[in-house]
Amino acid sequence: MNVSNQPAATAATQIANQLQTSKSLNPSQTWLTTFLSTQRPTTPIPALTQSALFRLLASDITQTLDPTTTPSTCFPADIHNPEIKDRRLQGTIIVQVLDIEDMSRSRWEQIEAIEALERGEGTKGREIIRVVQSEEGDDAYSGDLGLGMRGGSHKLQLQDARGVRVYGIELRNVVGLGLDMNIGCKLALKGASVARGVVLLEPSAVTVLGGKIEDLHKKWRDTRKAQLRAAIGGRE
Repeated sequence: MNVSNQPAATAATQIANQLQTSKSLNPSQTWLTTFLSTQRPTTPIPALTQSALFRLLASDITQTLDPTTTPSTCFPADIHNPEIKDRRLQGTIIVQVLDIEDMSRSRWEQIEAIEALERGEGTKGREIIRVVQSEEGDDAYSGDLGLGMRGGSHKLQLQDARGVRVYGIELRNVVGLGLDMNIGCKLALKGASVARGVVLLEPSAVTVLGGKIEDLHKKWRDTRKAQLRAAIGGRE
């Protein structure tokens, strides 16, 4: 079925339903209308849905998702209340990653790894290797600033569709979480526990949807060393 065979409103409803069912994404009607206006009218609905998914994962969800669909699509209003020792989030909440830190490494270790990469060196196990630049200007060997693909437990800054920012701590290894993930990556939190305003990230409660906000990712990558130095009171 394609758009030309049905009203745009019907197509938007079908796409929204498929995105919600498969990925728990609730795009706003404004975004869907704008999206459909850029597509060919003969494009089948499944193809439109895939294209919409790709664009949503690359977008800022505060601009593209509808935070009013149901109360459980965003963090509760009192999410930061330190008096609430333990609670479980209701529904499925879509968030985007704004920052990530490997808590198993000191900030100095992270700075040294970044500087090694700046010298054209990376690590593979215990071996120091040369890192070349790809045509896009990224490091061909690793996208994680030379800090290792997995590392230890991670601390993330998460943002929901309303723009509310909350920290999350990885209690157990979650596939897809690591310093090689992109800033702007989308996560689906389902039934996650919250302890004194901090989301506890575990495999059973987190699904990594993917995605990347290009501008935010580049800024994070370019300023990471300076942020680490500032955090420990160092000097350039």
